Formats: sequence, structure tokens, C-alpha cells
Amino acid sequence: MFKIKKDSIDPKQVPFKVLTSGDKMPAVGLGTFGSDRFTHEEIAEAVKGAISIGYRHIDCAAVYENEAHIGNVFEEIFNSGEIKRKDLWINSKLWNDQHENVIETCKKTIADLKCDYLDTYLVHWPFRNYHSPGCDGDARNPDSKPYNHDEFMATWREMEKLVEMGLVRNIGTSSVTIPKMKLILRDATIKPSVNEMELHPHFQQRELYDFLVKNNVVPIGFCPIGSPTRPDRDKTDDDTVDIEDPIILRAAKRLGVHPAVVCIKWAVQRGQVPIPFSVKELEYRSNLQSVISDPLTKEEMEDISNINKNCRLIKGQVFLWESAKGWEDLWDLDGTITK
Repeated sequence: MFKIKKDSIDPKQVPFKVLTSGDKMPAVGLGTFGSDRFTHEEIAEAVKGAISIGYRHIDCAAVYENEAHIGNVFEEIFNSGEIKRKDLWINSKLWNDQHENVIETCKKTIADLKCDYLDTYLVHWPFRNYHSPGCDGDARNPDSKPYNHDEFMATWREMEKLVEMGLVRNIGTSSVTIPKMKLILRDATIKPSVNEMELHPHFQQRELYDFLVKNNVVPIGFCPIGSPTRPDRDKTDDDTVDIEDPIILRAAKRLGVHPAVVCIKWAVQRGQVPIPFSVKELEYRSNLQSVISDPLTKEEMEDISNINKNCRLIKGQVFLWESAKGWEDLWDLDGTITK
């Protein structure tokens, strides 16, 4: 039977971000993408453990193929009477091959997660480009194609219906660039509340971050410590390692913490919502504890702001179309949408 641990961290101490709906999203969450390295059962058990020590924000996705396992944990938690559904913030995402089947796909996620509704539901990628689970980095689907705004907005209209139906409280995007977001904000009836994106000290995405904040879109940061357990297909020889950066190490030494904790502190103090992943209680506990104690100094925040290396770790090359020149074509680097 689920029990809140006696030495749990008080969730009321964890800061939050207010979305355009007025809902309050906890400012740090637990990621659940790790099935390349860990079993579904291990990840579900980490969710249970994280909630028992104070987490209230869980970031899920259908493509992780573990939502039914996590749903069993949620069911146990709700049945225990220790925590009510309204006390958790549950996020999930629409996978690329379901852009034309939004409502039924969302209903399946809700059923798998056994949670009645979702606090946030995101379009996982702005493309309908599909890759098979666990494929290698060179995999290409001949049906893949560049971003099509009309197709995306057809999907977004269905996302808006989810809010109207009461299945989802807030909708958002993920891995969207500035030129794509400009069009979405222009044409949406219900505008995105959040955009999930890669954010860590070596990849700060300042221009996109500032654009989102200016337009009342809360940035959620994946890979907040540089994702050392990311799939091998996403690793290249040019990748840098945030937790080995001298500036990060210096702050960690002052605080007597692991360098990963410094990355989480930086993220929350900067204003984004990090969703670090771990199956180890020592790690996910220290990540949560980091946001309520011993903040980084103004000087440390300034020093970290100067170590951006523009090092994108999740390049997305498996979503490329046949005529694409490289993974850069996914990210509209010249400020225009790649055709």
C-alpha cells in the first residue's frame, strides 16, 4: 500500500508556475523517458517513490510505452487516500503517428494512466514523421516530410477540443521553433500554455526562451542535466558534458552537492520547469530538495549564463525527410521554416 514517507519534502515548499489558465504547475517534475535503459517496472516504481517523497509533477508520453505501468501506480496512490487526483500534475504527449487521431489517443492515455483527465497534453513533435521504437540514428522513414502548418493546425483544433471536452486542462507544444510558434500563436484559438524543449546550461536557447516568456508560454526543459542516459543514437563525438563544466563543478563544490543538482537549481532559478529523470531515490530526492534550499548566488547564475555552448543533444535526425541536408533542417536555424 502506498504511503507518503515520513521524511518527504513538503510539496507546498516547491515553487510553481502559473499558466494562462490560472493553473499552478509545480516548477520541477519527474521525467519518465528512460525505457532505452530501464524497464517499465523500474520507471513506474520510480514514479511511486518520487511521489512518496514529495514530487507532484510527472511528465509522461505515450511513445515511452510505459503509461499503463505508471497508471497502475497512480491507481494505487489514489486508492490509498494519501493523495487525491487534484494534488498531482500529470502531463502526457501525442505521438507523431496519431496527429489525425487526437481525441481517441488522448482518451487511451487517460485510461492507461487511470487519471480521469490530464493537466497538460502536448503535441510531442510538430511533425507527423514517425520512427519505430528503438531505431538507430540513421533510420529514415520515406513518408517523412517537412513541417506543414495546415496539417499542424488541423491537429491543434483537435487539441483545443480536448479542453472543451474537459479531458485536458492545458494544451501545449514540444520542440517547436520561433517561426513555427509565431504561426501557431497567430492561428490558435486556445494558445499553447507550455512548450517543452531541450534546456540545460550548455544549451540555453536564449532567443526561444525569451520569446516564449514574452508570449506567456512556460518553457519546460527536458535533458536538464545534459541527459547522460539518453539513447546512444542521440550521442555524437561533439557533445559536451554539462556536469563536467568547471563552472558547474565549482558551484557544486561550494554547496557540497552533485553537479547535476546545480543544473536543476539553475533551471528553476532561471524560470523554466526542469523534468529530470532518475530511478534512484537519492538522485530524485536531491533534485527536488535542490529547488527549496541553498540557491545559487547571483554571481553563479551569471557565470552559468556565460557557459552556453549551443550543444543540442537531442537532434531529432530520425524525423528527417529524404531531401533534408541534416538534422539542422528540423530546427529552422536561419529563422525561417525549412521547406
